[in-house]
Amino acid sequence: MNDILLIVLAGFTTGVTTVLFGFGGGFVVVPFVYQLLRGQPEMAGNAMHIAVATSTAVMIFNAGWVSYRNWRAGAIAVQACFPLIWFIAIGAVVGSWLAGLLSEEWVRSLFTLYMLITIADCLLRKGFFSGSTSRRLSRATVTGGGILIGSIAAMLGVGGSVMTVPLLRRHGYPMRECISVANPLSLPVALCGAITYAIGGWQIIPASGFLGFISLKIVMLLVVTGLIGILVAQRYIPAVPDVWHARIYVLLLSVVLVSMVL
Repeated sequence: MNDILLIVLAGFTTGVTTVLFGFGGGFVVVPFVYQLLRGQPEMAGNAMHIAVATSTAVMIFNAGWVSYRNWRAGAIAVQACFPLIWFIAIGAVVGSWLAGLLSEEWVRSLFTLYMLITIADCLLRKGFFSGSTSRRLSRATVTGGGILIGSIAAMLGVGGSVMTVPLLRRHGYPMRECISVANPLSLPVALCGAITYAIGGWQIIPASGFLGFISLKIVMLLVVTGLIGILVAQRYIPAVPDVWHARIYVLLLSVVLVSMVL
């Protein structure tokens, strides 16, 4: 029962953060699922791979639904989304392939390092909290940056929003536009990652209810409770001022980092 409550809490939180911060699942789901499985002897050796794989599957539903709603409402900054999304998709293919070559401990260590670098980048570089005049991304940033974001995000199951949001923020985009773009940009990562983990983990997990490394039972619970979180956030949580939106974003990343380290 405690395990189910933990998953329900993670799913609901994921739905809320998908709407407010563009986190399609990874930064909430990965720590929760990892902590849940590491205490189970038959799962402990693959706990991080299962957590990352399950996270990518959940992102398909959460990020997909919010992207659709934002598209219908005309709330997606198209000029920021394209052509970056195509290069993120290329990087996602590379990152998904690399993920199958890494050990459990390497994935966990890289996840933690990724979080540290991202938080430091937001705190130390100018422009994330204060904002600036909006400007287009350069061709080098779109191509090289897009491939790098896709590779890292698919490898670690984090969707890429934590890299795309600071990137767009430093180019002068308001937090609301950064978040609206983060969800569609997470979709190629989620799709490539889920397919790769389903194939790469085929018949490795000694339990039923798995599609490769993806836990179908956990995915179902997370998707249902995540949808509830999305609806609650869209209907009842008021708009947050831009500067506080940015501060809360970094604070949430810090909380997730501490949970992984401890």
